[in-house]
Amino acid sequence: MKNLKKGIALAMAASLSVCAFAGCQKDEGTSTPANSTTPGGDTTSAAPADATGGKVYYLNFKPEQAELWTKLAATYTEQTGVEVKVDTAASGTYESTLKAEMAKTEAPTLFQVNGPVELATWTDYCYDLKDTSIYKELKSDDFALIDNGAVKGVAYVIETYGIIYNKALLNQYFETDGAVVKSVDEITSFDTFKAVVEDIQAKKADLGIEGAFTSSGMDSSSDWRFKTHLANLPIYYEYKADGIDSTSAIKGTYLDNYKAIWDLYINNGTCEPTMLSSKTGDDAASEFALGEAVFYQNGTWAYNDCISEGLKDEDLGMLPIFIGGEGEENQGLCTGSENYWCINNKASEADIQATINFLDWVITSDEGRGCLANDMGFVTPFKTFDDGFQAENALIKASNEYIAAGKTAVSWNFSTIPSEKWKDGVGNALLEYAQGTGDWDAVVTAFVDGWKTEYDLTHSETADAAAE
Repeated sequence: MKNLKKGIALAMAASLSVCAFAGCQKDEGTSTPANSTTPGGDTTSAAPADATGGKVYYLNFKPEQAELWTKLAATYTEQTGVEVKVDTAASGTYESTLKAEMAKTEAPTLFQVNGPVELATWTDYCYDLKDTSIYKELKSDDFALIDNGAVKGVAYVIETYGIIYNKALLNQYFETDGAVVKSVDEITSFDTFKAVVEDIQAKKADLGIEGAFTSSGMDSSSDWRFKTHLANLPIYYEYKADGIDSTSAIKGTYLDNYKAIWDLYINNGTCEPTMLSSKTGDDAASEFALGEAVFYQNGTWAYNDCISEGLKDEDLGMLPIFIGGEGEENQGLCTGSENYWCINNKASEADIQATINFLDWVITSDEGRGCLANDMGFVTPFKTFDDGFQAENALIKASNEYIAAGKTAVSWNFSTIPSEKWKDGVGNALLEYAQGTGDWDAVVTAFVDGWKTEYDLTHSETADAAAE
């Protein structure tokens, strides 16, 4: 996958109108499936010819799109008579749910992995998609997971995240006496951003807000924003400095920067740091929608929630997450994908073909393309969406503006994180530090030592499974 980041960047530059991103339930690490000792099934590219009697079972990764997937499945069933079942894993539980469901007789026919690391766990369950339309309609192989010539997964959405801000509140701040800056365009570094945030916090009573940032909740509905999405920044800058795409042993070069941005969040939020264990993702979303905070770290998948709570496009903008990295004045938003469709090669031939047919309809029909682009807000890597099915909203516009300005997107490195256990270790240490019951050294230990431990463990398990 060394060309994945380059391919994403090229695709963005080639078509600005489709280059900002949506939809994310947050990432799972690697674990061993229930049937990990079962030899891999047939992954030849010849698709079964007959879907008679076949049905589809999609284990959806994204809770925020659960209702829309269910409605889309019902539309397909109404048109074709083919049964399509959609179940959605709760936030933060996809890997464990997938493991449990794959052990059942009626296992998912369609599931997803978040990149090459997780693919290593599930590769023996992945049908070769080489002859399917979802692969043939990809704009680039950089959006596919290819293992020994077999197409094991296809990305279906490209996403972005950063620091969403309330334009009206930020403009109100710019008008205050002694404001650090007078325009959002002047915020191009961590030092400037920190000064703005702390000044806003000092003036929160005058601005009628509870804090500069929404609460940085550390329950499972929210902690992924910090143990994975925020953690991507020090990983990105270390990879960039060392000229690598992944590592078996992270050095933690930029963990002081990680500490600085985390301190900024927790000390300038809507609640005391000691309360973060009880704060949820819904709390943060509500605080932002109600105008209680100016800044909210999240992605374009949060757009529909913002609008449904009464915010308008003109209220929303997005800044990069600055941490003091080299050259960050030219930094854009965080861009990538952790969402790859895979078809279960252990399903019956009829169910495999039914699943192939369903995905073909999703990416070619007006109903499917309209749902993904307009209702779900997805930016997809499929050529079939270029004919008038591009997602448009204020956060996508913000992303396009950074691209047009020549800013460098921060690539996602989630798929190089060794396991979910590593993320949990970092998240627990972050919370202990925020609450004052732990120190920053514990975060460093979880980040650096935990990475090596989990990398060695997961690669050992993968090798053992392959040998069996």
